[in-house]
Amino acid sequence: MTDVIKSAINTGADRANSVWAKDFFVSFFVLFLIVFFWWVLSGAGWVSRVFLPSPQATWLSLMEGLKDGELLAFTWATVSRMVLGWLLASLLGVALGAVIGLSSTARAYTQPTLEFIRPLPASALLPLAISIFGLSPTMVLAVVAFGAMWPVLLATVHGFASVPAQLQEVARCLQLHRLAYALKIGLPNALPDIFAGMRLSLTVSLIVSVVGEMIASQPGLGQAILLAARSFRANELFAGIALLGLIGFASSALLAMFEKRLLKWQKS
Repeated sequence: MTDVIKSAINTGADRANSVWAKDFFVSFFVLFLIVFFWWVLSGAGWVSRVFLPSPQATWLSLMEGLKDGELLAFTWATVSRMVLGWLLASLLGVALGAVIGLSSTARAYTQPTLEFIRPLPASALLPLAISIFGLSPTMVLAVVAFGAMWPVLLATVHGFASVPAQLQEVARCLQLHRLAYALKIGLPNALPDIFAGMRLSLTVSLIVSVVGEMIASQPGLGQAILLAARSFRANELFAGIALLGLIGFASSALLAMFEKRLLKWQKS
């Protein structure tokens, strides 16, 4: 019986590795096709290099910017703003979401307000934030935190409100008070939803950071991209865009790895 179980586990692991390798190859091949099509467009002259530089020129501009430190400083400013805004949004979203999700009365009273505010684009609130905070780093951070909070908040509300009836009955039998119920039953049940909201929130925080840097003239990749576009430096423009894509991919991958480790108990 033990040998059968081990064989089944090894077969499942081999199958998972095979699927991962296939997905990685397909993703890499699609990326190769995109870069190849980009290279053909720029090399054939179908699009002026004033607007579409070659992949080689973009790569050289990216390496030069990182080497002289200017692009690295802009990257650090954007990443710092994105991460800090995301952390604030996550803390506020989980705290408020837990309070609302644990109370059916709170959900009934706040649902219309949440549905009214949730669709508001964070960038549309930049003029209001400027009038309150001025053209300052605090203003951009406040808008980033506000825009990135909603995915976490709504996901947390859903996670705490969807605790199975069996677990609620167990909590009543054990006579758990509200805080113990939230930490021992509500939070573990809500963690998958919370992480899903945090992944989406991470993307929103990056987007709003870049938009805020463009509008409020704050140091960062958003400002660098805007200045490159105004000066018709297409290679620097595309280098900044590629760097933003790498930041988004790396941050999402790191969060996914952390989530996989933290929620490993769900698969056991």
